[in-house]
Amino acid sequence: MFDELYNNLDVIKELNGKLVVIKYGGHAMKDESLKKAFARDISIIKSLGVLPVIIHGGGPEITSMLEKLGIKSEFYKGLRITDKDTMKVVEMVLHGVVNRELVTLINKEGEFAVGISGRDSSMVEAEKKTFEDVDLGFVGEVRSVNTWLLWNLLDEGYIPVISSIGEGEDGGYNVNADEFAYSIAAAMGADKLLLITDVDGIYLNPKDPSTRVPLLNESDANDMIQSGKISGGMIPKVLSSISALKEGVGEVHIIKGDLKNASLKALIDPKNTGTIIVL
Repeated sequence: MFDELYNNLDVIKELNGKLVVIKYGGHAMKDESLKKAFARDISIIKSLGVLPVIIHGGGPEITSMLEKLGIKSEFYKGLRITDKDTMKVVEMVLHGVVNRELVTLINKEGEFAVGISGRDSSMVEAEKKTFEDVDLGFVGEVRSVNTWLLWNLLDEGYIPVISSIGEGEDGGYNVNADEFAYSIAAAMGADKLLLITDVDGIYLNPKDPSTRVPLLNESDANDMIQSGKISGGMIPKVLSSISALKEGVGEVHIIKGDLKNASLKALIDPKNTGTIIVL
């Protein structure tokens, strides 16, 4: 890792003062060694002068807790139907368990992380999500973002770690973590949005890692969607990334998080990992 840092000093100098919103997800959230490695990455990234803001979800952890409590998980086309009792568990797990653990790991690396949710200071206001006339309960989509709290935390040297819960008219709403991250990054005018997933970006051939696309612009992305080279769950990620770019985000970078130092490598040697999406 020292060699990579030394060989990319010019890139590192340019990182100073850059705002990077990081959506933490995928396998990196499940493996204990990767959790610690991510926290260490964040500590190093902060020491390089970067201003990191971390967003997380926690779907598998929510499902596990619901099972332990004897509450059946119901989904409609990938969306968790969230009644009032389920929402209490969602908030408890996301903010009380996942968030606390990540904050603790970062603090152990010598930094000062602060755990919050979108409900704190009504930072993220959400409204009920409607989908094909199916009542999803307390599932929300972002209506507005107030960045005041985040900028104040950053100005004081803290690292905000945010659970993807929005404030609705009748309580908390479960918001998709990707959507949450796009909204935060756009509202803050982030220099970079880093999406940590289980795939190393976009491939011309999903079965051939050598076909990874290091840089993807809007025009080529639309062509790949039309041709089926971008499909499934990657389509909303790419389309939302383009929307975020049009709202002021500098670039979106999709990376695979199952390798140690994945986040750090994405910043200091970005062309050699994942896919960077630009307009």
